[in-house]
Amino acid sequence: MRIASVNINGIRATHRRGFGEWMVSRDCDVLTLQEVRCAVGDLPEGAFGDYHATYDPGGIPGRNGVAILTRRAPAAVRTWGAEVLVHAPDAGRSWAAGGGHGTLARGIARYAAEGRYLEVDLADEPFTVATLYLPKGGLPAHLQLAGRMREAPDGGAKYERKMHFLDAFARQLARSRKAARARGREFLLTGDLNIAHTRLDVANWRRSQQAEGFLPEERDWLDRQLSPRTLVDVVRRLYPHAEGPYSWWSWLGGAYERDTGWRIDYHLATPGLARRAVTAEVDRDYRGVRLSDHAPVVVDYAAGRN
Repeated sequence: MRIASVNINGIRATHRRGFGEWMVSRDCDVLTLQEVRCAVGDLPEGAFGDYHATYDPGGIPGRNGVAILTRRAPAAVRTWGAEVLVHAPDAGRSWAAGGGHGTLARGIARYAAEGRYLEVDLADEPFTVATLYLPKGGLPAHLQLAGRMREAPDGGAKYERKMHFLDAFARQLARSRKAARARGREFLLTGDLNIAHTRLDVANWRRSQQAEGFLPEERDWLDRQLSPRTLVDVVRRLYPHAEGPYSWWSWLGGAYERDTGWRIDYHLATPGLARRAVTAEVDRDYRGVRLSDHAPVVVDYAAGRN
């Protein structure tokens, strides 16, 4: 089973760069998308190809939005309380409401309308697959030095918001993983976590130690989510000593050409599913064109149970 995760950073722009052709050529069984950033009425023709699409556009125009594309209609859909939209490949441009949600962990309902999280139970495999777009965040107030920031200082507001999200999401993630196990399913979290975990995950790690996404407290949080008994970083398991493979590069300063990137897009799987991962690739470009500032992370999982 081939599962890919990609932050497309705007579905209309990425389709103009060849996303539809990439979908066909890659022939994934499941695609999880982040930053779709498009109202349903503005989606390009054939936006999700020949897949069943489950989409939470969120309530912030032009921001966020997550989707999961599957070969067959999912057996179940869950969000954090938002109304999700579902679409069959033969339904033209019509969409229907669907999905539901379970018990939410403390603090997570605050983000329910932002289009950041969605999970489905696959119909043809005993998996629950989730997609997440985690807030980028910012710097704490004491690191916000005048003249060293592209954005205006905010007194640490974005940093505090991200830390609150991380605290609430850790509880929700544990709850979702355990609920999947109770249903007899493996659990896979995919998406843009906006955190690089180790020195192997940032090309310029020394320079980045006081940058959002590589702060010690962010990396410690990701440490606590991973263990051989809970969730495994699938790509790092397959490539334990490799630098990268990076999945995000700034559009600025020739970062992409020099491969000075960050690995912030993940497949985090329960141990049984992680053991089934056979290959993992990052699709840096498609026919010489970058689809987004992120690249798809594509993992092949062997059939059957371990």
